[in-house]
Amino acid sequence: MTKIELKEKLDAAGISPESYSLNGGLFDECHTLDGEGDKWSVYYSERGEKNALHYFQSEPAACQFFLERVLNDPTTRR
Repeated sequence: MTKIELKEKLDAAGISPESYSLNGGLFDECHTLDGEGDKWSVYYSERGEKNALHYFQSEPAACQFFLERVLNDPTTRR
């Protein structure tokens, strides 16, 4: 899965765009996907810190993990 496909799945699931970032960053209370090439990370950004940080070597693996994490968080729904 690519970031484009991930965005489509998040939209279809009714996930609030304010609850995530697919381009990195340290936004408050935000699930975040960051990376390119073979260096990807998924984390929850809160108060300027990266929490529950996980690293991946591929975009598909990071996107799949990110999707599952966001779908399992009931606070991400519109």
